Amino acid sequence: MMIMKFIVKWLFVVALFISGSLAAQADFRICNDTQGTIGVAIGYRAKQNWISQGWWQIKPAGCETLIEGRLSSRYYYIYAENASGNALWNGAVKMCGQDATFKINGVRDCYTRGFKKFDFQEIDTKNRVSWMVRLTENDTSPNPSLDNSLVTGTTTP
Repeated sequence: MMIMKFIVKWLFVVALFISGSLAAQADFRICNDTQGTIGVAIGYRAKQNWISQGWWQIKPAGCETLIEGRLSSRYYYIYAENASGNALWNGAVKMCGQDATFKINGVRDCYTRGFKKFDFQEIDTKNRVSWMVRLTENDTSPNPSLDNSLVTGTTTP
C-alpha cells in the first residue's frame, strides 16, 4: 500500500513536469539561418490594440522567442533587417517602430507620434498555439512575399 502511494505520487509529479515542459514550448520563435546577425521586430493584435515591438538581435544559427506562451492570434507580423539596417524580410503591412528598442501601442499616426513606419510581413500561424519562423538567405529575391523560401514557418516541435 505504501509503495502504491509512492508510485502514484511519483507519477503525478512526472505528469506535472511533462505538462509544464510542453506548455513552455508554446511560443512564437524566430531562427536566423543566415551568415550574419539580424534585427527582428514583431507586430500583433493584443486584446485592445495593435502592438509593434523590437528589436531582438539574433546571431547566425540562433533563435529567439518573441512571444512566450500560447499564441492567441492567427496572424503575426514580422520585420527583419541585416546589421546594416537594410530590410531583408519585409512586407506590405505598415506598423510603427523606431531605431532603438521599442514597444508601441497602435499602428496609426506613427510619424506624428515620433515613430517611423516599417513594412511588416504577415505570418499565418493557422491558429496554432506555437509557431517558428526560419529566416534564410536567398540571392534571387530580397522580398519574402515574392519568394517564400526566405521565410518559412512551422509548428514549434
